[in-house]
Amino acid sequence: MSEKITLSVIKADVGGYVGHSSVHPKLLEKARELLSESELLEDFYVTHVGDDINLILTHRNGIDNKEIHQLAWDVFKGCTEVAKELKLYGAGQDLLQDAFSGNIKGLGPGVAEMEFVERKSEPVIIFMADKTEPGAWNFPLYKMFADPFNTIGLVIDPKMHDGFKFEVHDVINNKKVFFSLPEDLYDLLIFIGAPGHYCIKSVYSKKTGEIASVSSTQRLNLMAGRYVGKDDPVCIVRCQSGLPAVGEALEPFANPHLVSGWMRGSHSGPLMPVSVKDSNPTRFDGPPRVVALGFQIAKGKLIGPQDFFADVSFDKAREMANEIANYLRKLGPFEPHRLHLDEMEYTTLPLVMEKFKDKFEEIK
Repeated sequence: MSEKITLSVIKADVGGYVGHSSVHPKLLEKARELLSESELLEDFYVTHVGDDINLILTHRNGIDNKEIHQLAWDVFKGCTEVAKELKLYGAGQDLLQDAFSGNIKGLGPGVAEMEFVERKSEPVIIFMADKTEPGAWNFPLYKMFADPFNTIGLVIDPKMHDGFKFEVHDVINNKKVFFSLPEDLYDLLIFIGAPGHYCIKSVYSKKTGEIASVSSTQRLNLMAGRYVGKDDPVCIVRCQSGLPAVGEALEPFANPHLVSGWMRGSHSGPLMPVSVKDSNPTRFDGPPRVVALGFQIAKGKLIGPQDFFADVSFDKAREMANEIANYLRKLGPFEPHRLHLDEMEYTTLPLVMEKFKDKFEEIK
């Protein structure tokens, strides 16, 4: 058997330029400089979506590797120092601890990793979002791997016809559960329709057992106990040869769905598919953005990327997202534009509630 390759995507917001809209080029330069000095990697690519730095890494060390996570932590710490020098907004905000503790999970940065043997051709898509939470992937992953109206391969490809197994995380109670599709389809939807509570962590082919997709499910506010910024998740999707075609994996984003996040992490908004150069959310710090970079992996090397959402065929999706944004913004602080109270628990709402707690009277 061929030696396995590990694909790790690790992201963090360590300073916004300007405000929460983008990443200063000097931070990206610093990240590339530090990664180029490492002997741990087969290859790497540094990019951003909005104010988040995204490290795309290939290596032979497996998932949850201490040395790889230490490397990413050191990169983000180095970028934080540059951010502080430039007095960028929220410098180091995703680094919730001062020291590395062996695994970057739980320290603030988001992580999605998978290990596999390279196929004859290994196309992957790295999805990266800004101004939203991990549950933002629930709808598109369902469409990619469970909806035959989106993915015709589920109907006509014998390698896909058996369906897929979904691993879903309860991010509130720190538990996980597996669903086998199509037979558990309706049960799955009960849970993933509540994306603030249940997030699709990974997807596996039932025919081969191979991992098909993995996402970051870390929630910053739950780790910090307060609002420190939205999670801005990442997701890896392998394509073709018994898995969704590239076009099937991209298709869900042609119809922008509503996600939680946007301004101060406290609003619902449409997830707009954009190119990297257009991934700087400025309108009300939004609306939320998603970037899709495609790579061919060849002997551990990242061949690419192709910036998929730069395609003009997604122009209508962007137009639709702007129309949805116009409607929602007119609602101001009213639900459903503003998130429901359960999701406001880690914002300034508790401070307001504390102020008025003694002023509430019984209704007689």
